[in-house]
Amino acid sequence: MKLFDSHCHLDDRIYDKDFKDVLSRADNAGVSGIMIVGVDKKSSAKAVTLAESKPGLYASVGFHPHDAKECSKEALEFLVKLAESPKVKAWGEIGLDFNRMYSPREDQERWFIKQIEIADELNLPLIFHERDSNGRFLEILEEHPKTGRKGVIHCFSGDEEKLERCLELNLYIGITGILTIKSRGAKLRNLAPLIPTDRILIETDAPYLTPAPEKNKTRRNEPAFVKSVLLKLAEVRGEEPGDLARVVYENTCRLYNI
Repeated sequence: MKLFDSHCHLDDRIYDKDFKDVLSRADNAGVSGIMIVGVDKKSSAKAVTLAESKPGLYASVGFHPHDAKECSKEALEFLVKLAESPKVKAWGEIGLDFNRMYSPREDQERWFIKQIEIADELNLPLIFHERDSNGRFLEILEEHPKTGRKGVIHCFSGDEEKLERCLELNLYIGITGILTIKSRGAKLRNLAPLIPTDRILIETDAPYLTPAPEKNKTRRNEPAFVKSVLLKLAEVRGEEPGDLARVVYENTCRLYNI
């Protein structure tokens, strides 16, 4: 199977000591594409540097809602400059997170909207983060429409109504290792068969959200483990893994213009 980890954070220093081994294990698992996602100035810059170091690695740049309080006009200008690299294929991870509130709501909304506008100007697809925004996330997207905009809801964890609204906005749905977790993933396993085949992506969000069975051996997630997400996804959808892997890979390349 040919796989694409559509969202991970290989810029995390937890990989500094064995980065080459991590890539080797990914390659052995059939992972030929990896999107390294930025969340602020520092991580975005490192993501681009890593992506430029090896074929099959790509990067996104952006300010995560947790880091919105650190965002500024100058910081976004820095990211726009980074985005000139041919390895930058998306803008994100951006959005709203009213759960932990690491940044004030006003800052989150202001810079979320501004980053959408920048990505639209650059014609880059968007990587979205949403948690407990009580509908505000979708409201903003609906209030700022753009024909042809592409994006993915990273780590989808909503209900059927939210899924339908995301699909109406022509968004892709990112599925993580949560799908493999017995109790936590039950709702997601019920929703997974409802997602149109041409809108599904798989991701690790590494080093977070380690899937089963790997989570029984290690806490640190890595791109090689995206195969476990694919296998569980095929199981709950009643599809042949190889066929689903091919379509999901094509979906990812289409979203990121690869």
